[in-house]
Amino acid sequence: MRVTRYYGSVALAALAAATCFAPAQTPPSVYASPETCAGCHRNIWETYRRTGMARAFFRPSPANTIEDYTRHNTYYHKASDSYFTMLRRDGKYYQQRYQMDSGGRRINVMEKQVDYVLGSGNHVRSYLHRSAGNKLIELPLAWYAEKGGYWAMNPGFDRPDHDGFRRSLSYDCMFCHNGYPQLSAGMPAPYGEFVYPAAMPEGIDCQRCHGPGRRHAELAKSGAAVPTVRNAIVNPARLSPERSLEVCLQCHLETTSFPLPNSIRRYERGPFSYKPGESLGDFMLSFDHARGTGHDDKFEIAHSAYRLRQSACFLRSQGRMTCTTCHNPHDIPRGEAAAQHYNAVCRRCHSAAFDRATASGMHPRATGCIDCHMPKRRTEDVVHVVMTDHYIQRRKPAGDLLAELPERHETDATAYRGEVVLYYPEKSARPNDDLYLALAQVIEKSNLGAGIPRLAAAIEREAPQRPEYYLEMADALRNSGQIEKAIPVYREAVRRAPDSYVTLQKLGAALRRSGRYREAEESLRRALSLAPDSAMTHHELGLTYRALGRNRDAVAALETAARLDPDLSEAFNNLGILRLAGADPVHAEADFREAIRIQPDYADAHGNLGNLLSRESNPREAQDHFETALRLRPKDAMTRYHYALLLGRTQQVDRAQRELETALQADPALVEAHLLLGDLLMSKGQAQTALPHYREAARLQPESGRAQWGLGAALASTGDVAGAIPHLQRAAAGPDPAARQAATDALRQLGR
Repeated sequence: MRVTRYYGSVALAALAAATCFAPAQTPPSVYASPETCAGCHRNIWETYRRTGMARAFFRPSPANTIEDYTRHNTYYHKASDSYFTMLRRDGKYYQQRYQMDSGGRRINVMEKQVDYVLGSGNHVRSYLHRSAGNKLIELPLAWYAEKGGYWAMNPGFDRPDHDGFRRSLSYDCMFCHNGYPQLSAGMPAPYGEFVYPAAMPEGIDCQRCHGPGRRHAELAKSGAAVPTVRNAIVNPARLSPERSLEVCLQCHLETTSFPLPNSIRRYERGPFSYKPGESLGDFMLSFDHARGTGHDDKFEIAHSAYRLRQSACFLRSQGRMTCTTCHNPHDIPRGEAAAQHYNAVCRRCHSAAFDRATASGMHPRATGCIDCHMPKRRTEDVVHVVMTDHYIQRRKPAGDLLAELPERHETDATAYRGEVVLYYPEKSARPNDDLYLALAQVIEKSNLGAGIPRLAAAIEREAPQRPEYYLEMADALRNSGQIEKAIPVYREAVRRAPDSYVTLQKLGAALRRSGRYREAEESLRRALSLAPDSAMTHHELGLTYRALGRNRDAVAALETAARLDPDLSEAFNNLGILRLAGADPVHAEADFREAIRIQPDYADAHGNLGNLLSRESNPREAQDHFETALRLRPKDAMTRYHYALLLGRTQQVDRAQRELETALQADPALVEAHLLLGDLLMSKGQAQTALPHYREAARLQPESGRAQWGLGAALASTGDVAGAIPHLQRAAAGPDPAARQAATDALRQLGR
């Protein structure tokens, strides 16, 4: 049995944005109600509300539903062997997941209400659930507009071990998909977990591009002079081309959605504090893969501005070309009107060249310039979406640009590992930007080896006061396996932010991993004094208590974690481990089953339940859980060892041998597997083949009476009695009673 690693992908995502000082945030009072704009700007209001931006976030209702919730509403996901069904019941909307057991019964059923829809439906719609703790959880199944509309998994979910119903929507996601939520001072935003207020805006409103509008509306209502009214709001058309373009870049410049990182918001800025008209570089810095590393022609869903900025049209315009050169953000044309509009835009600059080329026969007459020069392509990160490529090219790229793509699953082994470069602004705007560039090397582990000394040098040189730099440095050291070096850096973060539960929690987790359990307990208890409802801190404290041998306290802490976050599958799995150790198999089984219901792809929980069921004489179901665990994590040597034990007990000896051999390929130092394989081979009369396994076990654990007895018995069976005697004598003198008795009997049979 093993305690799960606490920081899984979901926990890491929640803590990745964790910092400690309250950042600058635009006061909610400066914003007007979005409907206020309609009073004076009715025509613009009416056309804008039909755009994708205005419809990017909303509560579901019959009026805005385009999906089929009643007939073609179930999707089977082969990779996770799960069914997902979209339901409408009593005026509410739900997403349900279930699996089928061998008897055709539904198991591991989970259902979450759909409280919000993310996405206009022009390309995709995702579904969000508001948790009891006011987090927004992205549900696994999405709806895609391509091919007339169909269901498929959200990006990152098309894999056996996806996040299930546990992916928390970050503030970065909300920043680009909605108006600004009014985060109150009492909320932990943007630190720790991403918590949202009960009242949420629905859709990107006018103020995302024009800035806070309350003063503008008040002046207009008061009858103030027109210049005064106009000067109280941002009009992007009156900004410099650079500032005007940045109004669009705030959301359309994502360099990549794969781990890099693509951007870092400045630590002194709140998540929703950007205002049109200010320098985007004063709010965040964008980063990219280094040139020549195989990522120069990537095409992703939020790449409109990123691809445009590579175009000769943009580069030769000397800053005059912006997004609004082609697009009216208040009114998006469709169909034939769109073709005519964009053709006219292109011909403003290219009319003479177009006429000459057409007259000479070098250029075909076509209805749409963009068909060839800005063709539609399938995006690499959201593989069920086709978008217009805003890289304006002389010739259409070769190949089938709409061909189906498999989802790319990046792991530590396959993710980008190289230099991360500053992308926007192209030159550092502030003296401490070297710190952010150093941070970019380590935050997603892209360039850990070179990034750690680079960040250490930058911190030494700049001596920043904020704790975030130290937290990221400590995380980088932890991620590189240098946990002891990370601990003093975590302490430095705590010193700079003693009232932050996040810094204390991270310090406590590092102390536990280094075996300093008393110090870990102290740090975690301090964290809970600041945030008593932090489920993950209670969970970490439970693991610490278990390491201290205080199992009763551990159970209490884990039960609290599970109560605070009923979807924290790790808490149930570890409760099962503790209860099984406490001779309570009934409750342990219930805990393991709940962990699996929450997260059907939880390999540890399947393995642990398999172990328990094999002890409880339920070999058929135990075998199912072992096989599921190994499908999810095929290189898990210990689970293969336990599975081999079950196979051996059920007389499936050849299969047990194969499992042990595979286990040793994954972990050649697994002593238990060497011993069991040796025993199995001895039972088949293959003492010569068993010898190397006993020898290796005895080499790895020379004090093991079990290994010494096995080696002695195998040697004796091959006729090497003289070689067997020392090993049998050593086992007979050892502390293991079973090995001592077996060795003593063997020596007696040999006349010794």
